[in-house]
Amino acid sequence: MTDITPAGPAQPAAPDAPLLEVRNLAVTFRTTHGEVQAVEDASFTLQRGSALAIVGESGSGKSTTAMACIGLLPGNGAVSSGSILFEGQELVGLPESRMRSIRGRAIGLVPQDPMSNLNPVTKIGTQVAETLLVHGMATKKNVKQRVIEVLTAAGLPDAGERAKQYPHEFSGGMRQRALIAIGLACRPRLLIADEPTSALDVTVQRTILDQIGSMTDELGTSVLLITHDLGLAAERASQLVVMHRGRVVETGPAQQLLNDPQHPYTQSLVRAAPSVAAVRLRPGTYTNDAGTRLKLAEAVFAEHEAEHHLSADAPAHTPSDTPAPEEQGQQSTGAHAASSSTRPHAASSTAGPESAPANIVEIRDLTKIYKRRGSKEDFYAAKNVTLDVPRGQTVAIVGESGSGKTTTARMLLKLIEPTSGTMTFDGQDVATLDKARLNDFRQRVQPIFQDPYSSLNPMFTIERIVEEPLNAYKRGSKKERAARVRELMDQVSLPQNALRRYPAELSGGQRQRVAIARALALQPELLVCDEPVSALDVLVQAQILKLLGDLQSELGLSYLFISHDLAVVRLISDYVCVMKDGELVEAASSEEVFSNPRHPYTRKLLASIPGNELNIEEHLAS
Repeated sequence: MTDITPAGPAQPAAPDAPLLEVRNLAVTFRTTHGEVQAVEDASFTLQRGSALAIVGESGSGKSTTAMACIGLLPGNGAVSSGSILFEGQELVGLPESRMRSIRGRAIGLVPQDPMSNLNPVTKIGTQVAETLLVHGMATKKNVKQRVIEVLTAAGLPDAGERAKQYPHEFSGGMRQRALIAIGLACRPRLLIADEPTSALDVTVQRTILDQIGSMTDELGTSVLLITHDLGLAAERASQLVVMHRGRVVETGPAQQLLNDPQHPYTQSLVRAAPSVAAVRLRPGTYTNDAGTRLKLAEAVFAEHEAEHHLSADAPAHTPSDTPAPEEQGQQSTGAHAASSSTRPHAASSTAGPESAPANIVEIRDLTKIYKRRGSKEDFYAAKNVTLDVPRGQTVAIVGESGSGKTTTARMLLKLIEPTSGTMTFDGQDVATLDKARLNDFRQRVQPIFQDPYSSLNPMFTIERIVEEPLNAYKRGSKKERAARVRELMDQVSLPQNALRRYPAELSGGQRQRVAIARALALQPELLVCDEPVSALDVLVQAQILKLLGDLQSELGLSYLFISHDLAVVRLISDYVCVMKDGELVEAASSEEVFSNPRHPYTRKLLASIPGNELNIEEHLAS
């Protein structure tokens, strides 16, 4: 039976009373298969002027809880029981007309995806003005000036001109600042920030979070932060709430919970979170020995089979949070120019036959130039990039969006042609390959893309997706191809019954395992991994990274790993190349880059890792 306390008149709250109290909250969604309990018996308290973070995987109920607090649940969702008190006023059961007066003015929201939450056909200034006018925070006479003030406060330069632009004319970080401006325009007493930086680079992420912090401090606004990044949450919030499968499993002070987690799920989050794990790996703990590095990765990325391993009887998918209704410095010349102590030896256990080159890939002075429309100046997407990929090891290219790392990878994959420079694969010049040798090259080099949902054909079964490369290159008989597909499913730890499913029926981590299986189908020697875990939750991310480490150890694979997440790179890479504005600014072993960064930009990237300044106790590394 539904148990909802009817909303009465707002009572003045005591000055020392909590700003937000959630007690025994339950949220239910109506689906074609019956009711789904998305949140059950959730309770927490947010004090005035403080920050509280709710952490957990997708499907844990954290965003649903936040949306219930602001009255923005989907049409098929409803609070079925419990209480939400804001400044002493009960929000559950409050009429929509009264809820609208609270939403925006008293409780602001910064949502996750700015492109989905900004009107693409309306100028940024108009969208900010709408919020100000609706809540009486400006008049038609002074609204333009107030818009400029709000955008300036959110850190947007030249706010007067920016207000005249559309969302597509902004970068990702600028769009997020526009959402912050809208969320804080009415000086709310509570700001709900739902994964506000999950799609941003680490440096932009830190800038955005600093902006939220400075603005909320100035306004005295409390913050409810929703995130799956435990390191970020612990760095930005004084209190943590951990949710798992719709329930609150642990709460407490951020530093205490991080150093001494009590619940097994919280412990798994702490062990798996790259941002926290990277802090634990002190200088001197790195190694270029593949076996030792794999053991270290396994220790950090411990899989919890009982909770997260997909068995033959496991459900086909993981539900989402909301069930659906029907600086300049001396440039390094590349990894090959690192000191001899950081260079791999041809006789190492991961090297190929004695006749094979020690480096499976050698790139020299690779440049890609694009013509700018309406400008005489050319755009250098990549400029004089020089690096090596040692056989059987992992080279990571890191940098912000627009740094040229993906352009470099696409040139190596022969998806785009370089303007100048050379690339050799296994001693052969890639640019001069004839049709037969190019056909061989494409079988020996395979990509793994960032988003497994868009890179897998939604109309194909998993069996057809994995078998597709074998069919394209006419490998084996029909029976042999079917056997190879089953073997690949075992290699990536997916059950055989998943072969009959479609991508939409799998979770994000399962889809990425399918993408890896497809990439391995032709038994390649080099995998080009372009942000392969950036779209995944930390526990799923940990499983995929561990899988890549296991496969490299088992099959002797070489990886070119593209990422903007230095916490992940720190744990998986042997060598790191840092790119900025199309140029390689630093390249050396992982140990050297992370323990003794030389370029100011590298130091800036390292300083931007979420949780970088946290005090993590040593016993967590064990």
